[in-house]
Amino acid sequence: MAVPDLVWKNGKFAQTSRRDFWWLSPAAVFLGLSAFVVYATWAALQNSHYFYGPYISPFYSPVLFGSPPYALFGPKPSWYPNFLPFSPAILILWIPGLFRVSCYYYRGAYYKAFWVDPPACGVGEARKSYLGERSFPLILQNLHRIFLRLSYIVWGFLVYDAVRGFIFPNGFGIGVGSLILSINVVLLGGYIFGCHACRHLIGGTFDRISEHPFRRKLYEWVSTLNRAHKKWAWASLYWVAFSDLYIRLCSLGIWHDWRIL
Repeated sequence: MAVPDLVWKNGKFAQTSRRDFWWLSPAAVFLGLSAFVVYATWAALQNSHYFYGPYISPFYSPVLFGSPPYALFGPKPSWYPNFLPFSPAILILWIPGLFRVSCYYYRGAYYKAFWVDPPACGVGEARKSYLGERSFPLILQNLHRIFLRLSYIVWGFLVYDAVRGFIFPNGFGIGVGSLILSINVVLLGGYIFGCHACRHLIGGTFDRISEHPFRRKLYEWVSTLNRAHKKWAWASLYWVAFSDLYIRLCSLGIWHDWRIL
């Protein structure tokens, strides 16, 4: 099959002098993100099996409206359109979803994987011009800092859920699910607190951050997390899906939550 004759300043589309398997990385990102989106969409629309004992799925937390006793404001509200499928996850997942979509790392990853723009460094693009992120819809990426702040609120609820995951009807205990939810908040914390926008929030407002010792220490800590931002992004993405899967299978009776203590 002939390659489309779409010319870019560095040559034809996908033309390159690179001899390595440059296409492996964007292909892996395409498959990885696609698999997550498919599973997360399916799980979010189920509106069932999202809690088990003291555990609640991070896809659904905080439960604004839904099943008692987890719902903060009661069952499905009367104002929710009847022609739309209802699920507590729909009301909350847009926050972490848009945060990841507008994330600086994910932008570079899915631009290459889904839009082949560019496919990889030193590889010919399909477009003839560069428009940047100054017009609709990509200008909406600038809302990333707002989604960051909202994500801190969601993360706070997940921390509460992780702590509650150690409280069983007979008192304190440790189950496999307790550890899974705890690891989840650690990985998500490493991701959102290592965000590039978080670095700006901590130290980007100062001309000389060295004159502010406490903020400088925070900036250095955030910068340490930021150096592994890619790893935090992927680990937290798949662990949050695994957390939902674990609770779902326990609720269905397929898996048994082994009590360590």
